[in-house]
Amino acid sequence: MRAAYVERLGSAGEIRHGELPDPGCRPGEALVRVAAVAVDNVDTFVRSGAYATPVPLPLVLGRDLVGEVVEPGASGLAPGTRVWCCSLGYGGRQGASAELACVPPDRLYRLPGGVDSLEAVAVLHPAVTAYTGLVHHARLRRGETLFVEGGNGAVGSCLIRMGVSLGARVIAAARGPRKTAACGRLGADDVIDSVSAFPLATLRELAPDGVSVYCDTTGRTAPGAAVPALADRGRVLVMSGFRSQEGTAGLDARELYTHDRSIVGFVISLATAEELAEAAEWVNGELSLGALRLDTTVLELSQAREAHEDIEAGIRGESRKHPGRLVLRV
Repeated sequence: MRAAYVERLGSAGEIRHGELPDPGCRPGEALVRVAAVAVDNVDTFVRSGAYATPVPLPLVLGRDLVGEVVEPGASGLAPGTRVWCCSLGYGGRQGASAELACVPPDRLYRLPGGVDSLEAVAVLHPAVTAYTGLVHHARLRRGETLFVEGGNGAVGSCLIRMGVSLGARVIAAARGPRKTAACGRLGADDVIDSVSAFPLATLRELAPDGVSVYCDTTGRTAPGAAVPALADRGRVLVMSGFRSQEGTAGLDARELYTHDRSIVGFVISLATAEELAEAAEWVNGELSLGALRLDTTVLELSQAREAHEDIEAGIRGESRKHPGRLVLRV
């Protein structure tokens, strides 16, 4: 089978595109013929070794796939059923970026009818991240207030949609009129243009009693700096590493203790199969409605190295060659 893989962890220059033996599935696993895969930031972390996780070598890259069942294993799905998965390529599992992939049955979900493979695979990782982060970690409830910094991005867009579906008041921040307008179309009740206004200062005007959940998808605001913007019993959901070069804001424990606030770390890689399956139900509902669509650039599987290099340029704050989510057609 054709695959995008590495024989050792390291830079994007280690990525190869070529033939590997067809995978041998473990008992119960389903064999899936892959149609499309996505390239996530975390894929570059696993490939480089920055995110430590057990991986087989050679390692087929990637977490997310859309495809169809070839051999059902214990999944109960008939051959030819269109399916998706968002948790391959780490935790000892081979990745998705190949013509064939083996998927554990408790991590394989039916794709709703009529949904385009390329559009679907682009939203899987950010949508599942949004659901699991808000529901299982931040415990967002109806009537609470959610703030999303970087609301125009892939995860930010899905956080807004998730907040709206949970019945929360959603405040978002994005940079510039085009991006703020996109947040409004997603359902945000209020949007801050962070080019012309400092989000934390404006947030205090929009939510004088504080917000229930604070999500920064950009890594620009240190968790300690976000704590004073919280309501009593509010939560900061830490979804990315703080990347400012100006140092982190100090954390005053009294701000947590006297207001019953908390800072919650969250990484989708540690989500359980049960949590992922619950998220998949919401994602499938949104896909069926056509409500989850992200700007996407489609490349070929042979361009996996280019895709990883482009993602890493964006992580470094450099201009990217390809806008939006990157999807590889297999």
